[in-house]
Amino acid sequence: MPKSFPFIALLSLGCSLLHAGDEPRSPDPKTLVPTEAERNARLGWWREARFGMFVHWGVYSTLGGTWKGHAVKGYGEHIQRVLKIPIPVYLREVAGAFNPTQFDPEEWIRLAKQAGMGYFIITAKHHDGFAMFDSKVSEHTVVKATPFAKDPMVALREACRKQGLKFGFYYSHAFDWGEENSPGNDWDYGNPGGDKLLHGRSWWNEDKGFLAKARSYVDGKAIPQILELIHDYHPDILWFDTPHKLPPEETLRILQAVRKADPNVVVNGRAVADVPDLVLGDYRNTADRPSEFPPQKGDWEGIPTTNESYSYNQNDHSHKSVSFFIRLLAKAAARGGNILLNVGPRGDGKIDSADIAILKGMGDWWKINGESIRGTSRTPLPVQAWGESTRKGNRLYLHVFRWPDDGLLRIGGLKTPIAKAWLLADPGKSLGVEGTVITLPAAAPDPADSVIAVDCAGEPQADDHRLLVTNAGVDTFRTSDARLQGGLKYGPGKSRDAWVFDWKTTGDSVIWPVKADRRMAYDVSIVYDAPAGVRNAIVEGDAGREKATDGAGAGGIYSVSCGEWRVEKPVKTGANVTESLGRLIVNPGEQEMHIRAVKVSGEELFRPRALELTPVIDR
Repeated sequence: MPKSFPFIALLSLGCSLLHAGDEPRSPDPKTLVPTEAERNARLGWWREARFGMFVHWGVYSTLGGTWKGHAVKGYGEHIQRVLKIPIPVYLREVAGAFNPTQFDPEEWIRLAKQAGMGYFIITAKHHDGFAMFDSKVSEHTVVKATPFAKDPMVALREACRKQGLKFGFYYSHAFDWGEENSPGNDWDYGNPGGDKLLHGRSWWNEDKGFLAKARSYVDGKAIPQILELIHDYHPDILWFDTPHKLPPEETLRILQAVRKADPNVVVNGRAVADVPDLVLGDYRNTADRPSEFPPQKGDWEGIPTTNESYSYNQNDHSHKSVSFFIRLLAKAAARGGNILLNVGPRGDGKIDSADIAILKGMGDWWKINGESIRGTSRTPLPVQAWGESTRKGNRLYLHVFRWPDDGLLRIGGLKTPIAKAWLLADPGKSLGVEGTVITLPAAAPDPADSVIAVDCAGEPQADDHRLLVTNAGVDTFRTSDARLQGGLKYGPGKSRDAWVFDWKTTGDSVIWPVKADRRMAYDVSIVYDAPAGVRNAIVEGDAGREKATDGAGAGGIYSVSCGEWRVEKPVKTGANVTESLGRLIVNPGEQEMHIRAVKVSGEELFRPRALELTPVIDR
């Protein structure tokens, strides 16, 4: 996820932009904040869907991550920037070879529908600046500049309407490598809107030439193409990206144009970089490729991709399992969010077999369990040792990832009596219930996520204490699910940064409220990262070359405690450090589990990821 640019006063709200006189003025951000009624009206279908398909497909897909023998890691759609392919060469040899003769829009949308997806978003223009639709604004389009010479968006829109899916576009409004006046292309034109951008520096104030180029690009290409998409295709949603690559007043003008053209279209949270205390899009997005979800307020969407690239990359075989995505979908819905799962079709128009296997696997699960996701809302329950939960009115859906070995599912935190419980895989048979304990059959119906529907006797009420149990295997207490005290921050949530960071003082702590209904014993371990030194450099990020501090000299002494039990350890430097903390004996009752700082001797203490509690024996 691109880092948000600090708006330092947003260049003083409403000030005149590039020139005096009749130049357009920057809209006041406050005038673009949707009212609650506007957001509710736009987001009704989006909240109901909970699950959508993201597609990154462009002329770069033909390369599959390799150009003249050079393979790129990571995002295949960034190959032009990474290898600095000149625009004339890119147009002649890449766009000139794009001819997806195997493209079948009906198959794409059928796969999405069968997987349980309710909406579909495809790249109309990515950072390469090439329009995958019939744009009259540019000559660099799939209709004018490729052998394919057709507009695939018309067929995809019609297939979505036929299958009942909402349809929308990804449009890279702030990052464009394809035109002389566009931001981002610093290898052909020296435009500093791309890789030369350093976070935390108002570079646009220092380069008035770029300000003029940015205005020319926005007025001459970005806004006209976005208006084409709205007027010609009538999308339900527009998905923007990398807003920090343009001066903030320009992204505000783009958002203003969208709202004026179609007040009903949904706009994601990356149209404009974060403004303190203002939410200008209709919902927020997580980091790219999330594996965990830090606490999110309001409406939000996670955007995983099947491997580590968004477009097709033949060099990337890191596809996650079907189970990973099923559980990620349940975790998002439990926290009130959507999942927009990305696939990257090949340049010939076929969806890769590895992606098809994931989609079909999710579809098999969805046929039985889809009601536990579609139309649900944030759960009132805390995270459970066995999995997650979602809610629909007075009904809870228990997503059991780890089947209890004694056949007894204990529901932590629930205060409302249970009227009835049953497996979605066997809806005709009620399960035995005693208090908040459900008796299960011996075997789990689904190894990834078996869902139990629970009708409560009234509106479900719960407390925030996580129930400790010993019958569901290792209980992982993720720091992304903890309460933070002091100046600590949640990491973005990718596998590489699913931690808590910026631990500067002994007053900071990580806290989980827990409850035990009997005496229990666990072997406890901690997983953390502790960077050895400071590196402040330009690195390859998700949206080009970014300024990032990769490490901050971790060091010190930490403690972990629960009730009367407490252990101190010195920090060891390294990534994914796992340390044993010994045997924890838990007594009955409510208490808190803490990670605290005893001494901070580095730039930060460390970056904890999780505590792992392995049951030893019931006592």
